Amino acid sequence: MTNKDLANIIFPNLEHDVDYYENKYPERCLDKDACVTRFAPSPTGYMHLGGFYQALIDYNIAKNSNGVFFLRNEDTDQKREVENAVKLIMKTLNHYDINPDEYEFEGNIVGNYGPYIQSKRKEIYHTYIKKLIEMGRAYPCFCTKEELDEMRNLQESRKKRTGYYGIYAKCRKLSIEEQIKKINSGEPFVIRFKSNGDFDNKIVVDDEVKGKLFLSENDIDDVIMKSGDMLPTYHFAHIVDDHLMHTTHVVRGEEWLPSVTKHIEMFDTFGFKRPKYVHTPLIIKKEGQTVRKISKRKDPEASMSYYEEKGYPTLAVIEALMTIINSNYEEWHALNPDKSFIDFKVSPKKMSSSGALFDLEKLNNISRDIISKMSKEELLEKSMDWSSKYDRELFDLINSDKKYYMSVINIEREQKKPRKDYTTYKDIKNCIWYMYDKLFYSEQNNYEWQKITDKEEIKKVLNTYFEKYYSEKDDKDTWFSKMKDACDSLGYCSNMKEYKLNSDDYKGSIADFSMIIRVAMTTKSTTPDLYEVLKILGKDRINKRVNAI
Repeated sequence: MTNKDLANIIFPNLEHDVDYYENKYPERCLDKDACVTRFAPSPTGYMHLGGFYQALIDYNIAKNSNGVFFLRNEDTDQKREVENAVKLIMKTLNHYDINPDEYEFEGNIVGNYGPYIQSKRKEIYHTYIKKLIEMGRAYPCFCTKEELDEMRNLQESRKKRTGYYGIYAKCRKLSIEEQIKKINSGEPFVIRFKSNGDFDNKIVVDDEVKGKLFLSENDIDDVIMKSGDMLPTYHFAHIVDDHLMHTTHVVRGEEWLPSVTKHIEMFDTFGFKRPKYVHTPLIIKKEGQTVRKISKRKDPEASMSYYEEKGYPTLAVIEALMTIINSNYEEWHALNPDKSFIDFKVSPKKMSSSGALFDLEKLNNISRDIISKMSKEELLEKSMDWSSKYDRELFDLINSDKKYYMSVINIEREQKKPRKDYTTYKDIKNCIWYMYDKLFYSEQNNYEWQKITDKEEIKKVLNTYFEKYYSEKDDKDTWFSKMKDACDSLGYCSNMKEYKLNSDDYKGSIADFSMIIRVAMTTKSTTPDLYEVLKILGKDRINKRVNAI
């Protein structure tokens, strides 16, 4: 009996051989320096910030080289798969306009190297596993869970490395006849890769982020096909896929570094060209004086849904991540303010080797800056889209009078240093609610009166000012001049220098006088430009609010 006989017994009815797939998926017709990258998440129902971070790197590397960025769903671990997870992944990528060139979604395949869902590539994997068995580089393993647990306990008691290797890899010692006999008797089995490595030998691994690494050869006989569903494990499936899809750069978290020698040995066994590895630093956050890995269990911001629900502009999230992808991004962006993040060429060599620190406050600063630079039309569109999903009250306010809404959000926007009141779209309603009578009168207002609190004095100021001095037709200089006249006529001081010298001679200053008007119209002691607020409110709203005091 030969290895070929064993392979035919395990896989008796495969339609094609390895050569068929090698011909079906030829080299891509791309420029010499073009990069092919893939975002390859497991569809577990959760889009992690770290996954999107890697997708952004994949996207940038591909686009900056006129290459290809594709999406591959790695669903071979069927127990962890969550319904609609693929839809969530596509929704997130589309939301941020990080659209793959090739993908498979809802029955549609875009690209010539699919299927792009691993569970649909089962026969391809079986063909390559069969080839390994024929080569004597894979074998069936019949060890039970109890036997493996016993082996691990023995290794631990002897203070040995744990794993299926060397003298502990007992099924690799079975003869072909013994293996076939066990298969024919119906014993369940997995397929293991037969490693030729020596753990005491070091090999050089070139990583695009960490440089040359000297790592121990792999000597573990890893499981490459599970029993039951006969699907491959990640270790094997991605080797075949990255070869056939001609991936040039494998971008993944540094937690995969201990496995890289396994993957290299498999690539080399088949004679496949190795991809370049980009092992990205973990995303970390500061918590008090300590720094730790961002956690989906502890940190709501670990989920990409957090940023959409909060109403962050998509560009803000991207820009914040770009600053931790490459240390020189902020400097480049300052020198190229009109260029897109995609114009920046990500360099793996400029990635941090000690973790990528993600700071929510930095994201907030970036977000405020981006929103402040939007035109009123763009902010109308973006906030309408967000509020239609997450804040129906704001959506209805916008829809009731879009022109009025734009005038409100445009206060102090079109100037050299625009206001930065809004960190996210979610903040807008909390900043402008008082401009809408429906909200202004919906509950007992908490007026933030400052120095002047006497109701009779407040009413006197309001009635005198709005009856005798205020006009909607005045330009800003005239408006302020009349404000000072009204101020002086009622015993307040319009000259701050004079007021500081003789404050006891006056009821208050021009600041105190204007504060009465500001609070009466908005309830707030801090608002955007009062002249603009009054102009937008208009005579009828103003009179109604004066009478409400």
